[in-house]
Amino acid sequence: MTEARIREILERVAAGKVTAAAAMRDLRELPFQDLGYAKLDGHRALRRGVPEVVFGEGKTAAQIVAIGKRVVASGTNLIVTRLAPEKARAVKKVLRAMTYHPEASLGAVVKEPARAIGHGEIMIVSAGTSDIPVAEEAAICAELFGNRVARLYDVGVAGIHRLTANLKAVRRASVLIVVAGMEGALPSVVAGLLDKPVVAVPTSVGYGTAFGGIAALLGMLNSCASGVTVVNIDNGFGAALAATLMNRIGIDRDAD
Repeated sequence: MTEARIREILERVAAGKVTAAAAMRDLRELPFQDLGYAKLDGHRALRRGVPEVVFGEGKTAAQIVAIGKRVVASGTNLIVTRLAPEKARAVKKVLRAMTYHPEASLGAVVKEPARAIGHGEIMIVSAGTSDIPVAEEAAICAELFGNRVARLYDVGVAGIHRLTANLKAVRRASVLIVVAGMEGALPSVVAGLLDKPVVAVPTSVGYGTAFGGIAALLGMLNSCASGVTVVNIDNGFGAALAATLMNRIGIDRDAD
C-alpha cells in the first residue's frame, strides 16, 4: 500500500465517493500481511520514505515469487537484493516485469518511479574494479530510493591521482558512498578531503589476511578522518539507505 494510494482512498472518503466501510476494506491489510514464512511490512514506505527491500539470499525462488506478487499487487516497488542469477531466472518466469541487474545481483519491479527529493546527488566511489558489484548494489538501490546518482569507480589509494583528478566532480555530491576492500583506506582519504557525509562500505575483496572484509571493516571503523559512517561488509543496500536519509535531512517528503 503506497502513500499515494492511501491518500487517494482518504480523499475519496472525504469527497463522499466511497464509504468509510469500503475504505476500511481497502486498508485491511495494513500494517502487514502475514504469509506464514514472511510478514510484509506495508507501512515501511510511509514510515521511512522507502519500501521494504527483500533479501533474496536464503529464500527460495517460490518464496520470492509469492512475496513479490503481494508487493507488486499493493502498488509498491519491489526490490530484491542478493538475488543469484539462477534464482532470478526462475523468479522472472512469473514476475515478468522484473528487471534483473546482474552486476548488482538485484531484481526490481518499478510500479511507481521514486520522486527525487534529496538535496543533491549521491556519488558512489569504488576503490577497485573488484568492488563494483557492491558499489552497483548501492548505486541502483539509491536510484530506486529516489536519488540522483553519480559513479566514480577504480580510484583507490594504489593510484590516488585517479581520485584527485576527479575532485571537482566529487565535491558536487551531497553524500558519498565509498566502497573498498583490501585494507579499506579510501573512505579515510575521501573524508579527509571533503566536508560532505561519507558512508563507508567494506567489501570482502582481498587476499588471506583481508579475512573476508574484516580488515577493511576494522580499518574504516578506525578511520582517522572524523565522521565516517560505516556499514556492514558488502552491504551496498544499507549504505544506500543511510545516504538517502542523509540526503533528505530537513526536507519534508510529505509536502505537496
